[in-house]
Amino acid sequence: MGVEKRKCLVLLELNEVNLDLAREYVQALDLKGFGALLAGIRRTTSETRYEQLEPWIQWVSAHSGMTADQHKIFRLGDIVASGVPQMFEQIEARGFTVGAVSPMNAENRLTRPAYFLPDPWTQTSSDGSFLSRVLSRAISQAVNNNADGKITAGSAIAVALGLLRFARLQNYGRYLRLAARSRNAPWRKALFLDLFIHDLHLNLMRARRPHFSTLFLNAGAHIQHHYYFNSQALNRPELQNPDWYVASGEDPIAEMLVVYDSMLRDYLDDPKCALIVATGLTQVPYDRTKYYYRPRDHAQLLRLLGVSFKHVAPRMTRDFLVEFDDEAAASEGQRRLAALTVSSDDLPLFGDIENRGTSLFVTLSYPNKIDERSIVLGGTDRLPLAPHVVFVAIKNGMHAQHGYLYCDRNVEPFAPTDGAHISNLYGTVMRYFGVDLAQANQASGSTASLPVPVP
Repeated sequence: MGVEKRKCLVLLELNEVNLDLAREYVQALDLKGFGALLAGIRRTTSETRYEQLEPWIQWVSAHSGMTADQHKIFRLGDIVASGVPQMFEQIEARGFTVGAVSPMNAENRLTRPAYFLPDPWTQTSSDGSFLSRVLSRAISQAVNNNADGKITAGSAIAVALGLLRFARLQNYGRYLRLAARSRNAPWRKALFLDLFIHDLHLNLMRARRPHFSTLFLNAGAHIQHHYYFNSQALNRPELQNPDWYVASGEDPIAEMLVVYDSMLRDYLDDPKCALIVATGLTQVPYDRTKYYYRPRDHAQLLRLLGVSFKHVAPRMTRDFLVEFDDEAAASEGQRRLAALTVSSDDLPLFGDIENRGTSLFVTLSYPNKIDERSIVLGGTDRLPLAPHVVFVAIKNGMHAQHGYLYCDRNVEPFAPTDGAHISNLYGTVMRYFGVDLAQANQASGSTASLPVPVP
């Protein structure tokens, strides 16, 4: 079949969802979508060093065809202005239309996007439409403030208008149930948002029918990270969450799989689309207790700690980027932050600080419980820490090297072998659109513009 007659291609990115865990629920929950995936699933692999097992690294590999050591994008948001090639603009350059909703760590370089809404953490432009600009800001604010449950009035109005415009009738009941039962259940807020993003994507895709469309969903990864121990399929009695965190009878994993299954079936049942489903990485149970916190107000906390800076931008969960006027100011900021410890056990508050010249990429890495006795030492004053941080979660899931890949019968001829590196997803998509990577590179005399899949 000629490229021009092939169906539009959908790349559904179910970030880090453990499909082996999902298998344990298929029959009991009647998960027909996951059942179809598992019948044709293959595994992918990724980097060997644990510090490189991060979704914002692996998705760049999937989008560029490069391993982490080749593309050298190790932080969320660093794709911007990097020059690392992405499948999106390369497909568009060959005359195809492209739409994307929330692709992780991806820069919008499209000249005529069918639609483009960036992920909530990467500073890149939307497709420029009023609707995309407003919804992108609202989703980013909602995601980055999910830990303390706050959403601004403007964001709430934007999401409400988005729901009126894009929420599908068959999902109204599910939206209402998730919203009504979300008090003290943050995982339902995450599922509500993913369901909305899915409905938004489905509406845009069916209205504009780009040749290639991609959707990134993160609630599954969030729920596994925070509530894996509550899975009824885990069978690890030594791994338990305290009841104050989540009731023992709750199973957020099961709830996530039911919502995701309905989304899967929307794409599997669409006769006009070819489908790829990828997870990038996966997660396995964590083996110890570790607490996650993020600053309540990043700028205020830095000022109280005596750090002079120009701008601070939150990234995912515990990470943030601090910008300074010059390298000397950044070095002084690094010195001050590195000196800070918590009185309870004298562990560093910010154990991961990367100096980038005029900016610092910082992680609030303190791993233990923070309470009224937790005092920050090493700054200009003894600062009580608890009022300035928000509890995020007790870590339940940790990253694992393998992931999963499903290619339907339309894409199967272009699919990589079982166990291939996740960067081979790039080649699968490009070949679907008729690009022979080896021939293209030979003709151009370059191996930089079109990465050849790696084993």
